Amino acid sequence: MAVMTVRNIPAEVHRALRIRAAENGRSTEAEVRTILADAVRPRAEVPLGDALAEIGRRIGLTDDEADGVVGLRQRVEHQPVSFE
Repeated sequence: MAVMTVRNIPAEVHRALRIRAAENGRSTEAEVRTILADAVRPRAEVPLGDALAEIGRRIGLTDDEADGVVGLRQRVEHQPVSFE
């Protein structure tokens, strides 16, 4: 395991880390390790359809409006791309 020293942490940040660690039942050092691991862990990929559905919910898209969009998509005839 590597060892890291972080200098010049503002007092309010250190205090917040100690409080957060206590709330989670960890030492301050363990809390910092958890925060760092979470920050660099690859994010789980979200399926495109789920992401688009979430955007629709955020902007207030109704089910009827969403059904209309799906209906339009199904009626469009797609052509393959030609590079000639």
